[in-house]
Amino acid sequence: MLELFPEGFEEVTADGSVELVAYTDSGGEERLWHAFGGARAEDVAADWRDRWKAFHRPVRIGPLWIGPPWEQAPPEAAAVVIEPGRAFGTGAHPTTQLCVELLLGLDRGSLVDLGCGSGVLSVAGRKLGFDPVFARDLDEHAIDATLANASANGVDVEAVVADVLAAELPRTDTAVANITRPTLEALAPRLRSRTLVGSGYLPSEAAELTGYRHVRRLERDGWAADLYEAAE
Repeated sequence: MLELFPEGFEEVTADGSVELVAYTDSGGEERLWHAFGGARAEDVAADWRDRWKAFHRPVRIGPLWIGPPWEQAPPEAAAVVIEPGRAFGTGAHPTTQLCVELLLGLDRGSLVDLGCGSGVLSVAGRKLGFDPVFARDLDEHAIDATLANASANGVDVEAVVADVLAAELPRTDTAVANITRPTLEALAPRLRSRTLVGSGYLPSEAAELTGYRHVRRLERDGWAADLYEAAE
């Protein structure tokens, strides 16, 4: 299969076995027959190229509407339009929603988004009035997506490729980190932010964090988010 379809194919588990599925034309089907002595063909829906969009749905969080560009924001909402690109998410994941909800209740000031992904929280922060906003991620595609989404929303975000566990981090009023719990625990002692919003983990994981006092926890759909203040 790798020789026949070097661009990739799909593995589908069915009835205890694994089927190898290639999306191809009649020529590819003929190659499958010659290679394996048989194959089953099914027509693919005409809209298959756009069906992935169904996984990215808009959400409303306080004054913000967060969604992809193919959806229409209500006129009364502050729109955060996010093109996912090759980075994670358009804002519908519970951890993203919980982070925004916690940001809503904070005094506005400077903000750093650590592990920014597609820039949802960076752009949402700017729309909420945080300024300046910094974004950091190890993945260059995430930084490209964040800069593109910030530009599309008419806001300024300083987004830079960086390992948040090694690079010097900006001093800010607030940090938001939608990452794994072990990464958050390793990151906390390196932060220079008075307030921290953390998420990306389960409610069963401990809330204590080195250097910070726990203030509040929110939970939704099996995920947790925490608000912290720097310990004196």
